[in-house]
Amino acid sequence: MKKRLFILIAMVQTLCCMAQTSVEARIDSIEMVMGEQVHVTVTVHAPAGARIDFPKYQRTQQLTPGVEVLEAHNEAPNIQVLTLTSFDENLYYLPPFAAIVNGDTCKSQSLALKVLGIDVDTTDYKKFYGPKDVQDNPFLWSEWAPLFWFSVLLLILVAVTCYLIVRLRDNKPIITYVRIVKKLLPHQKAMQEIEQIKADKMVTSENQKEYYTKLTDTIRRYIEERYGFSAMEMTSSQIIERLMQEGDQKSLDELRGLFQTADLVKFAKYSTMLNENDMNLVNAVEFINSTKSENQPTEEVVRPQLSEADQRSIKTRRWLKLVITLLVVAIVAILVYVAYGVWQLVA
Repeated sequence: MKKRLFILIAMVQTLCCMAQTSVEARIDSIEMVMGEQVHVTVTVHAPAGARIDFPKYQRTQQLTPGVEVLEAHNEAPNIQVLTLTSFDENLYYLPPFAAIVNGDTCKSQSLALKVLGIDVDTTDYKKFYGPKDVQDNPFLWSEWAPLFWFSVLLLILVAVTCYLIVRLRDNKPIITYVRIVKKLLPHQKAMQEIEQIKADKMVTSENQKEYYTKLTDTIRRYIEERYGFSAMEMTSSQIIERLMQEGDQKSLDELRGLFQTADLVKFAKYSTMLNENDMNLVNAVEFINSTKSENQPTEEVVRPQLSEADQRSIKTRRWLKLVITLLVVAIVAILVYVAYGVWQLVA
């Protein structure tokens, strides 16, 4: 008994719901000439808040054989408008239009559409004409003007590029070579200079000032290259003080004696004995041998010094190459654009 009562209540609710929901379809004209269009408005009457879904139609979809749907759009959540057409003379039955309301499918009433033909008088042949010849499109300057001016720009860019290429060819490149030469170590240079002093027999020369000047300058240059400070611009005492942290005391004492004797000879007109000159020369050699360093590079990279004119020439060539590259890219782009535009207008 309870089960029957439940089914009865459900049926009553369904009928009530269906009574509240309806679908109405209206056509703006039941007649049309073939090829024309008519509009069908489908309106759903449902309670507020009801969910309404209309079917989706594709363009040229057959609503019924001979009648096509050109367009379907929703003017409101409950209104759908369909644009129909037909190219066959006939009286068409349009099936009910459906809509889904809260998951239930509701349908409208069916409609009719009469498509009328066009009467053609085939007895008067003068009304009919043969096919027309293919006609050329009129020349429009507005279509060709951009291509013309881009072509002029293209010619200008080509001329400028050719000029710059000639300039680049006339501006000869500056070719420089980097040489790697053998480098004498500081103690080797100093020993060569001392050997030259011996060869010139300056030890026994009467010009003691010249002898001690060359000998101390040799030692100063050796110290400058060996220890990395400006010994040529320092006094003897400053050099000894700077070397206190580098060598043993015995070598510095002998070097101090050499510098003191040289200062006396050069500034106080002191005269030395022959054996004293020999001893100072030996002290210089011993100082070099005791402080020499073999762990130094024996090769030197010699880079050529370019004049200002050569440097300007190199910079000019770089700019010319960059500008020529940019011009070539622009020329190719404009050429492609002009060719594509001409093809579109001619084809």
